[in-house]
Amino acid sequence: MKILSLIFHTMAAMMSFGALSAQEAFMVVEAHSGKVIQAQNSSVKRPVASLTKICTGCVATDWALATNQDLKKISAVVPESITRIGGPNPLNLQPGQSITLSDALYAALLSSDNMAAMTVADHIGRDINNRRGSTDDPVWTFVKEMNELAKTVGMRNTKFLNPHGLELPKQQGYSTAADMSKLCIYAMRRPSFAFFVRQKTRTISVGGKSYELQNTNKLVGGEGILGIKTGQTTPAGSCLATSMDKDPLIRTKPDGSKGVTPRRLIVVLLNSTEDRFTRTTNLLSTGWAAYDAWIANGALVKDREREILQIPKF
Repeated sequence: MKILSLIFHTMAAMMSFGALSAQEAFMVVEAHSGKVIQAQNSSVKRPVASLTKICTGCVATDWALATNQDLKKISAVVPESITRIGGPNPLNLQPGQSITLSDALYAALLSSDNMAAMTVADHIGRDINNRRGSTDDPVWTFVKEMNELAKTVGMRNTKFLNPHGLELPKQQGYSTAADMSKLCIYAMRRPSFAFFVRQKTRTISVGGKSYELQNTNKLVGGEGILGIKTGQTTPAGSCLATSMDKDPLIRTKPDGSKGVTPRRLIVVLLNSTEDRFTRTTNLLSTGWAAYDAWIANGALVKDREREILQIPKF
């Protein structure tokens, strides 16, 4: 009976997890204070599709800063491993071709190009291997750096298994709306990363041909919108992460000095049940109203663990 009971509870838990992961999940958080404004199913593990590329971009721009490299001046060779991804190849990238790392990042972050993401990972993974004297698979070396970054940022319910976010055999990573919110806050603190994702369009050159990339986040270009990334696969559903700034609040303190409160909202939406851009716009609107009311009422925090998203300072 105990064994049957264990089996029953295990199956029930699996069914419950499956039902939750099939629902919409989101988090709305103010990036400077960490104040969680709204959240739903935000701790449920689920695939996040091309939101994975946010971490790819962070690792790449952090690597460039740490090694004093100029992404615009580094030519990466498109690896043979892109042939194992499948799916669209909008730049017609072919193994052996050259593309600058900056152009590959634009393609990965703006137009969500999976082949470009693999090219970035392969090049940087090889550089890391060379510095360490390692012969590991370069893309896996890069992915391990992605998971190290996730651990550093405090993403306890996340595992990345590739740099692009497609759910391939034995490469089915996961995260949560809360964890992705932490990553977005970290990413948008990095000026080099933020510069990439705030572009509405970008013209790049590959193989002697020019391509105009369109940012798949249709909200970019709107007032205060800074990016950052779309994602969509059948298992993950329709996903969108967005960052929006408003002018700082300036208040007079009791001592007569001025207090300046910067304002930035991050919205992470997973498996949206409606148009993701409309849904995010609505979440931003209600989020700003709730946040400004919280500030006006003294920014009180009763339960810091539940109300404040903890992101390490870097």
